[in-house]
Order: sequence, then C-alpha cells, then structure tokens
Amino acid sequence: MANPHFLIVGLGNATFPGTRHSLGQLAVDVLAKRLGTHLSSERSGWSVNTSFDLGQNVVSLTLFKPRALMNISGRPVVQMLRQSAIKPTNMIVLHDSLDHKPCALSPKFGGSAGGHNGVRSIIAALGNDSDFHRLRLGIGRGGPGGGGGGIDVADFVLGPLSSRERQFWSATGPGSDLVWNELTRILRKAAAARS
Repeated sequence: MANPHFLIVGLGNATFPGTRHSLGQLAVDVLAKRLGTHLSSERSGWSVNTSFDLGQNVVSLTLFKPRALMNISGRPVVQMLRQSAIKPTNMIVLHDSLDHKPCALSPKFGGSAGGHNGVRSIIAALGNDSDFHRLRLGIGRGGPGGGGGGIDVADFVLGPLSSRERQFWSATGPGSDLVWNELTRILRKAAAARS
C-alpha cells in the first residue's frame, strides 16, 4: 500500500509577504524549514515534495504556495491537487482568519468558506466541494479589543504582522508547534483509518 500523500497549501498574496493576509504562506515556509527542505519556484507557485516518519507510517507531503493572488488561488491549488493525484480530503489549507484572535489556531474540516476569499476560490475550483481540512490562523480584526474600530479590512489584512505575531508564528515560536501538532494529528488520524 502506498504511503498516505497530503497536499499542504499556504494561502496568501506573494506580492505582500510578511502581511497578515500571507500568514498561511509564512506557515508553510516554517513547515518546510522544520522538515529540513525548501520550496522551489515553478510557474504556478512554489512547491516541494517530501516525506517523514510518523510513528510506524511514512507520510508523503507536497507543500505548495500558489503564485496567484488570494482571491483567484483556487485554480492553481486544484491543478496541484490533481497533478499530485491527491484527493481533496487529503488537502490541508493554512490561511489567515479574521474571526479568530491573533496567535490562535482553529482547525476545521469542510463547511463554508467563512467569508475567506481564498478558501471560497478553492471550493469553487473544486466544483463546490468543501471536504478538505483548514488550519485557520487567527489575525483578529484590529482596533481596540479586536473589534475592528473603524479599520478598513483590506488595509488591516494587508498590513504587516506585528513583531509579536512574527515571533509567535516563526520557526522558533509557539505557533510553529501549534501548526505541527495539528498537522500531525490530522495525518495520524488518516493513517489510522487506512490500517
């Protein structure tokens, strides 16, 4: 039986690195570093194939960051999914979330896009199939208490991560462990279902 194979997608706007909107891409870069590899540039984005031992199982991963802008990232993500012969249920999408407080992670499987244009684009490109994993990385809504405070949403998400957020989600920060622990939980569950 072949190793389980997962596509790990980091959403963002590559033209705006280091911003809240590109937090998913930052998280994939951190994952690549943790796995001792790095992504290579290709026409549709940046990717790398790797594998690692997860208990008694070897898991194959394709890490991918689309080059397309967030709102139209669905097509290259689905092309990578099909090119890698991975089913949507074996895809994990990492993206920023206005609905979760900064420096928090919330996993989700399936359901609506929750107002996230990148996730909406992927669902549309899959033919309205929403059966894939998401790791929602909290950025809050800005303003006092995270309530928005009249801040324009586009300006807020395209604003730079604070020094606290950058440290939290860095390779040495606690956010890296949160992402890794949730990722391996999903992978272990999938491996157990195969045996």
